[in-house]
Amino acid sequence: QVQLVESGGGLVQPGGSLRLSCATSGFTFSSYAMNWYRQAPGKEREWVAGITSAGGSTGYADSVKGRFTISRDNAKNTVYLQMNSLKPEDTAVYYCRLRRLPYDYWGQGTQVTVSS
Repeated sequence: QVQLVESGGGLVQPGGSLRLSCATSGFTFSSYAMNWYRQAPGKEREWVAGITSAGGSTGYADSVKGRFTISRDNAKNTVYLQMNSLKPEDTAVYYCRLRRLPYDYWGQGTQVTVSS
């Protein structure tokens, strides 16, 4: 079955960096686009970044553009989110998402807290 497992979250000071990973299994990873989302307390889940199946194209929410970088390693079935220049407003649970119609698959999330 499809599994998505996020890791790499933690507590970081403003201006710091974190690298999130989403390890996947149960499907042909190299055939699917992947996306990162986040959900802050009391807010709706929002899209953060996406990458095409071969990694040739990426997209970012305006709020993270220039600070976050999404990438993937199709040999390791893993998608990454490099987060630099972190701000307190980046505090959220971060999720990776697979859309394999007719279903959406989500990981359990990893907490990122940006605070001094």
